[in-house]
Amino acid sequence: MGPRQCQVCDQAQSKYKCPSCYLPYCSLVCFKKHKESPCVKPQPSEAKTTAVSESIVEKPLVVNETSHVLQKFQLEAIASSSEIRDALNDKSLQELICHIDCSSNADNELDKAMAEEAFRLFTDKILSTINP
Repeated sequence: MGPRQCQVCDQAQSKYKCPSCYLPYCSLVCFKKHKESPCVKPQPSEAKTTAVSESIVEKPLVVNETSHVLQKFQLEAIASSSEIRDALNDKSLQELICHIDCSSNADNELDKAMAEEAFRLFTDKILSTINP
């Protein structure tokens, strides 16, 4: 499957998708713009959103431990944290996260990334946000 366009700015290749509605976007700026209006998880009955959600599947998501899946309120807490958003402005952190996400052995890359203080601090911020 080829690269997708950002559905917010239509200028860049999308690297991410909205956790709620799966809309492809390219950056934090576009994600914030997208989140200015409420979005909803696509319903299979809607032809347009079904086509979009089917075309977005890039790699299978395998969850062995369902307790590792974040609840909606936890994801919203992460998305609304200014501390986390500020940390994500760091280009090297963005590249590190993309590198982990694109890796065929993400667990191994994640372990390596934990050796970097900036990444460790970032993950600590996320953990303290989802487990106040």
